Amino acid sequence: MQISELSDRSGLTVQTIKFYIREELLPRGTAAGATRAEYGPGHLERLRLIRALREVGDLPIAAIRRILAAMENDGIGMHELFGTTQHAIGPHVAPPDDPHWRAAREDVDALVGELGWRVSARAPARDLLAQTFVGLRRLGFPITLADLRPYVRAAADVAEHEIGRVAHDAPRTRTVHSMLVSTVLYEQVLTALHRLAQEDASARRFDGN
Repeated sequence: MQISELSDRSGLTVQTIKFYIREELLPRGTAAGATRAEYGPGHLERLRLIRALREVGDLPIAAIRRILAAMENDGIGMHELFGTTQHAIGPHVAPPDDPHWRAAREDVDALVGELGWRVSARAPARDLLAQTFVGLRRLGFPITLADLRPYVRAAADVAEHEIGRVAHDAPRTRTVHSMLVSTVLYEQVLTALHRLAQEDASARRFDGN
């Protein structure tokens, strides 16, 4: 297909597609003349993935580039690829020189250790959780295991479900897409469902109508 058809089928403008080519997120098409190039199903699939990561996952170009580069590196195993994706997604919190921050990070590390979770010491989510702990404590909400337990259970159940959907024997590209959908896009589903469930719980508890 020509770039105009690729634009129509992907829902992206020709200018955006050319931008992704310049940024090396999308391979160039096959030359079919002095000023023409042909694009295949792989280009369309890649564009749909990029669009989802940009629009739903709200990922910057640099993060998407890192993820796509890791996808194309056959020397990277699935777990390493998963870690690369997590680090690319972030968020990357700059730890302040603050005793409250250090205490929160120690609490996070202790929690992960107590749960027996195999998580990299450099995982961005550790710092994200520590930052959240600091914020909660400043608002006068102490962190207790009893408070965290429902969230731990929910997170573990969701993670097992997501990873269980990634088939070992599927083609690598399809497997990677499945992993990205779980890691980036379904996280938005979880956030949205959480907010909807909160509103429902509030209505049932506080709204007498």
